[in-house]
Amino acid sequence: MTTQPLTLQSSGNAAALGTPRGRSGNRWLKFLLRRMVRMVVSLFVIVTAAFMVLRLAGGDPVRSALGPTVDEAVVQAKRDALGLNDPILVQFWNYLVGLLHGDLGASLITGRSVTELVEFRLPATLQLAGLAFVLVLIVAVPLGLSIALLTQGGKRRGTELTFTSVTGVLAAVPEYLLAVFMVLIFSVTLKLLPVAGNSEPQSYILPVLALALGSSASLSRIARIEALNTLSEDYIRTARSKRLPAWMVNFRHALPNMLTATLTLGGSLLASMIVGSVLVEQVFNWPGLGSAFVQAIVTKDYGIVQGLAIVYASIILVVNFVVDIVLSLIDRRTTLLETA
Repeated sequence: MTTQPLTLQSSGNAAALGTPRGRSGNRWLKFLLRRMVRMVVSLFVIVTAAFMVLRLAGGDPVRSALGPTVDEAVVQAKRDALGLNDPILVQFWNYLVGLLHGDLGASLITGRSVTELVEFRLPATLQLAGLAFVLVLIVAVPLGLSIALLTQGGKRRGTELTFTSVTGVLAAVPEYLLAVFMVLIFSVTLKLLPVAGNSEPQSYILPVLALALGSSASLSRIARIEALNTLSEDYIRTARSKRLPAWMVNFRHALPNMLTATLTLGGSLLASMIVGSVLVEQVFNWPGLGSAFVQAIVTKDYGIVQGLAIVYASIILVVNFVVDIVLSLIDRRTTLLETA
């Protein structure tokens, strides 16, 4: 999707859609409200699904968590303490009330609060995903624009082929496989970088790269396509015909107008990186939510699994909501077309 120069968008878009300038604020508020309602409804569906899966999966989750040798009286006492012997509607209501008060449940094995676990481990996960996302933006957008400028009009076919081949391979390899390869090469073989933990600055390099490489490749391919579409627009040719400096044409006109679709995918990639960090954290023994999530699955601690699944879903919904708001501020046509 291509747009006209950003300096002309606000008035031009409103006029093209027949929307008075004074009504654009109301339309944006309606857009914001609609997005908030959609996010809340989606979260309620996810919470309901997580709750029901645990109760209807079959078997006794407390027995599975505590093991087959634990006395039945201990199992029943644990179920009573967790409210699992109450009617299912009562359990669901209590669970919703607890969520509204910040209670994500408790471990079926240790009884530890999932909320405390999240408070302790969430910062490490956000650091990892945040650094990886910043690296993706720093690399992918300039790279995509540069390759588009080099290959515009069918020039430098070898450069285009090399770019598409390398980025295609990187985008196809799962993050955890990249993580394993990096550990084998840089930690085990070359012994250049630490393999686990986050106690020193060097320990961030491998997990951030493992999480960012595939996303950088995907986003740079999209950025190149959007840049090529933008560079072929009439207003770019007009700017060049006025003999404006190349840097001004490329960075003042082309770059801002290629960002809408690029940022849309970028927001989706941030959500996918947060989810992808689950296995990357496990490979590098990163003290975040991902390693705790995998450990809870292995030990069948479904209380933690349920709580962390809701946390991950909430993060993804919030990220997508923020991306929608940012895009609506960059290009008001997103708002006006949806609410028209």
